[in-house]
Amino acid sequence: MGDPVGSCPALYDDLVEGDMDSIRILNADEVRSLVTIPMAIEAVEGAYTQKHEGSGSVWPLLYHDFLEGVRDMDLKSGNLDGDGIWGLKAISCYYDNPDQGLPVYHGTSLVFDYATGAPKAVLNAMPITRFRTGAAGAVGAKWLSRRDARVLVVCGDGGLCPYLVAANLIALPQIERVIVTNPLHGATEPERLAAIVDELAGLLAGSGVEAPTIETNDLEPAVRQADVIMTATPSYEPYLRAEWVRPGTHLSCVGADKAGKQEVESALMAGARVVVDDVRQATTVGECEMAYAQGLLSDELDEIGAVIAGDVAGRTSDEQITVFDSTGLSLQDLATIARVVDRAAMEGAGTTVEL
Repeated sequence: MGDPVGSCPALYDDLVEGDMDSIRILNADEVRSLVTIPMAIEAVEGAYTQKHEGSGSVWPLLYHDFLEGVRDMDLKSGNLDGDGIWGLKAISCYYDNPDQGLPVYHGTSLVFDYATGAPKAVLNAMPITRFRTGAAGAVGAKWLSRRDARVLVVCGDGGLCPYLVAANLIALPQIERVIVTNPLHGATEPERLAAIVDELAGLLAGSGVEAPTIETNDLEPAVRQADVIMTATPSYEPYLRAEWVRPGTHLSCVGADKAGKQEVESALMAGARVVVDDVRQATTVGECEMAYAQGLLSDELDEIGAVIAGDVAGRTSDEQITVFDSTGLSLQDLATIARVVDRAAMEGAGTTVEL
């Protein structure tokens, strides 16, 4: 029988001596008690900067269909040297789970110490996903919207909605009005609006930021008033028309996370200043995918990290329409997780076990 650890004799010696690693386990409630919107915004900005500067890397996305349109999974991974961490997030999406009384999504993150390779933590990834996705949309708006932007419109009243609203209110304190729309299913129901307001209050607690009254409206009239738009639906058909969007508007697009998804008309993308989180992902599974395939966008796209670092311009005029294509990067999760795990260690949260 060959060496069970290949060409790593030092590791084999450790195994023979019986040394064990320890790992911290954090469940969903523990993660929620540790993560905050300001923490996620700071983490996401830092992750984008590290990616641009070369101290953070996005590894290839792994996606698999178990049953097309019904069951799938994706695995996103990478490293952040500045945060001393590398790791992965696995998300499963089973649309038939509710028939069994189970949630559609399950997510788990596993992270390792960058310096030693030792496992650091395993945690429920779902709370992190919503916090960092909301933060990402807001970071795009922070760096690309007009400084006098006052009206925020969120296209999609699902689970991400309150996170997007909270992050934008913190990142853009000048926002005075928030309008929620439901592009795919008609008007937002009163019960759903009440749930958004309740969750938003919890997310903003302790931040010093107070939310304005949340309004609802049909899609077109809402978009025609918007200074900042967040798109957050699972649509495969573009619903946001170019002629509705006023000059000077900013859009952060977070819904297109799989090939074929599209929320924004390609003509709007073609005429806008488009910035992405990762060029390869944006042109294959992001909002840019269709416009790129149609020859309306090139792959010479700027990434948000370069804008944050000041190496390229973001918005170049008050009349310019800007778009941030947020496809979702493992680095966003890793940066947020690094802060959550550090806080957990300080507070003694979670369960530590020997491996």
